[in-house]
Amino acid sequence: MINTLLGTKNGMTSTYDSRGRRVGATVVEIKPSVITQIKSEVGKDGYNSVQLGYGTKKSVKKPQLGLGKKIGIDQPIRWFREIRDDKEDLGDLKPGQQVKLDQVFSIGDEVKVTGISKGKGFQGGVRRWGFHGGPKTHGQSDRHRAPGAIGSGTTPGRVYKGKKMAGHMGNVQVSTTGLEVVSIDKEKNLLTIKGAVPGIAGGLVMVTKLGRIKGYTPPPEEKIDESEEGKVESVKSEQADIVKVGVTETPNKEVKDAS
Repeated sequence: MINTLLGTKNGMTSTYDSRGRRVGATVVEIKPSVITQIKSEVGKDGYNSVQLGYGTKKSVKKPQLGLGKKIGIDQPIRWFREIRDDKEDLGDLKPGQQVKLDQVFSIGDEVKVTGISKGKGFQGGVRRWGFHGGPKTHGQSDRHRAPGAIGSGTTPGRVYKGKKMAGHMGNVQVSTTGLEVVSIDKEKNLLTIKGAVPGIAGGLVMVTKLGRIKGYTPPPEEKIDESEEGKVESVKSEQADIVKVGVTETPNKEVKDAS
């Protein structure tokens, strides 16, 4: 079975983790993904991979329609992503098979989320790289957010490649690792992940299962005693918890017969 599914980021919320702490979390909608193509080492491919199709769109390009028709799907598929893993055993997977949320993930899993970060446009060095800027005093009136010197003169006599400077920020593929699956809603196909994930609301993300969170202990399950003795004890405890308001009880007095 594969360890990666496609989904869309819904937004952020707050919830409680396994230790009872209130934490920020991201809700990801992961509807069933369909396997559109399988590649194997035997043949012309030379490696193992599974191509997943996710989401629908009103109009797509003809090659995308052709991939769907090959596996018997008439609806236009919006996204295609190839999951490559040479260690995976792909013998049980077939084109046209659907992979659901609960077949891959469970509460307490450690996951990696990959998506396209938010685009910030052209930004300066302070915002893009966290530069401190120039001094605020000693005659510096317009150099507060300037990058400063970018070279050292004769040696090397040029600017090094990869020098951190102002430029385009965001809109690149980013992966966030070490995240924890807090809850799963099978009916609504929602996966709640502790922490923030890259991308905008409605953007495509890839969620990969890495293993189990270290030291994770599931919450204890409440045991219900369905025996007759347990039912009698529960009724007695409920009666003891009832508080009568506005009623005063007086001790019973012995009534003697006057005759």
